[in-house]
Amino acid sequence: MAEIMKLDGARQLDFDRETVEQAYDRWAPVYDLVFGGVFSKGRKAAIAATNKIGGRVLEVGVGTGISLPQYAPHLRIFGTDISEAMLRKAKRRVDELRLKNVEGLAVMDAEKIEFPDNSFDVVMAQYVVTAVPNPEVALDEFARVLRPGGELIILTRVSADAGVRRFIEQRLQPVVRPLGFRTAEFAWSRYAQWLAGAHGVELVERRLVPPLGHFSLVRIRKTEMAVAA
Repeated sequence: MAEIMKLDGARQLDFDRETVEQAYDRWAPVYDLVFGGVFSKGRKAAIAATNKIGGRVLEVGVGTGISLPQYAPHLRIFGTDISEAMLRKAKRRVDELRLKNVEGLAVMDAEKIEFPDNSFDVVMAQYVVTAVPNPEVALDEFARVLRPGGELIILTRVSADAGVRRFIEQRLQPVVRPLGFRTAEFAWSRYAQWLAGAHGVELVERRLVPPLGHFSLVRIRKTEMAVAA
């Protein structure tokens, strides 16, 4: 049975992390209703890719556990989230559906994953990168805990580099930041810059997913070479 653990409890939360945690605590009661259907196609595509790889999976930002029933039963899943309220709902889902392939659930910072290097065959991060204070730090952590040959699978909103959409996203950013995410800081050039600077990772696939074509499914493989600290 999955248990919720609160790891790294003594660490002082900075303002940005606390803002995100509080935002997703507020989202917890309505998250499935608001986002379940909207993001279902992207979620299914990401989980299908994960199921093909198999092995041990870390889902960062597991939220209410909406993805957990969709994983193949032979996979072993560990879910983390910054919101304890979200994880309480995830635990109820695991218990009610008797998801025996879920190893555990833990409150954990995406920028400081409490697992050793090379622990997972897949790291899944759905709509997480735009919600963490230091995205490149989180991406480094995802790569660190991947085994060589494993894949980082990211579902993410990709903002525009220029044009009218860029202008709108910049104007919306102060409004949506208190809700726990950002609109204008994550053009594909930012991901490409991280990929260029990270050692031992390679882009396998990037494809657009609904809604509106503003979101991407990104697959990144960890090669045999170690990722630099």
